[in-house]
Amino acid sequence: QVELVESGGGSVQAGGSLRLSCAASGEFYRTVCMGWFRQVPGKEREKVATIYTGSRTTAYSDSMKDRFTISQDNGKNTVSLQMNSLKPEDTAMYYCAAASIGHRCASGAMEYWGKGTLVTISS
Repeated sequence: QVELVESGGGSVQAGGSLRLSCAASGEFYRTVCMGWFRQVPGKEREKVATIYTGSRTTAYSDSMKDRFTISQDNGKNTVSLQMNSLKPEDTAMYYCAAASIGHRCASGAMEYWGKGTLVTISS
């Protein structure tokens, strides 16, 4: 089992920045990729960014790739999401997730999920 705990959410004005962090514990060695997803009430969950923990290969949603950066802290079981130039439409609950099989990262069918951290962007 892998436990994921997100932090760093909050409220900022449009144009501002936030950095989300996800601390993994438990059987982290089982994971091959981690990612950030977001969801607005009434809408489907959306993949934001993913990173393969071995190669550090990253992938982003097209609408966020120029503003968001996913990274993994060296030597730590922590994955971060730096979000810049935030827009009101970025308001959502952001979830950290992990998978033990690579194709699950590509498809978004992650196996482990955190409880989420709320990001609110005001205009």
